[in-house]
Amino acid sequence: MLDKSIPYKEVWMKRQLTRPILAATLPKGFSFQFYQKGDEKSWSEIETSVLEFENKAEAMNYFKQTFAPYQEKLVKQMLFVKDADGKKVATCTAWQKEILGQRYPLFHWLAVAPDYQGLGLAKALVARTLQLFQNIMSEDAAIYLHTQTWSHTAIGLYEKFGFTLMPDNLDGTCNPDYPQVIALLEQLKK
Repeated sequence: MLDKSIPYKEVWMKRQLTRPILAATLPKGFSFQFYQKGDEKSWSEIETSVLEFENKAEAMNYFKQTFAPYQEKLVKQMLFVKDADGKKVATCTAWQKEILGQRYPLFHWLAVAPDYQGLGLAKALVARTLQLFQNIMSEDAAIYLHTQTWSHTAIGLYEKFGFTLMPDNLDGTCNPDYPQVIALLEQLKK
C-alpha cells in the first residue's frame, strides 16, 4: 500500500540482468499465472486497491492505453499470483519503455492486494519477474524500475534484489528529486 503521508518524489532504480536472483517462492496455496484475456479487470482491481489509481475506471483506461495494444507480450510478460480459490491477488510485469527510439527493460507495476500483503507474495513476484527478464533478454543490460517515495517499503525489497537508486532519470537527465529521495529514505530508516 502506498504511504501517502510522506512527500511524493520520483525514484529510478536499476540492476544488471545477469546478477544472481535472490531465491523466493510463493507460499503454499498460491500460484503464478500469466495474463489471459480479461485479466485487465483483475489488474485494475489490484492496482486500485493499493492506491495507484483513484478508481478502477482510471486503472482500466491506463491498462487499455499502455498494455492492451500488446496482447502477444502480455501473455508472456505480465504475471499474476492466484490464491487457492483462483482469485488474482498480486501482479507484476516484465515490460519495456521506449525513449527516443531506444527500448529499456522496465520492471513494472508490482502490486499485492492489501489483504494479501506480508505473506511473501511480492518477494516471489520480484524473483519470478527478474527470471522472466533473463529469459526474454538476449544480452546483458540494466533492468530499470520507476517508483516513488510513497513506495518506500517496496524500495527496500528492490534493494534486497540488487536494484540500486539512480541519480538520473531513464532518459539520462538529472532527477531533481534524487537528493530529497536519499534524505527521505534515510530519515525513514531511523
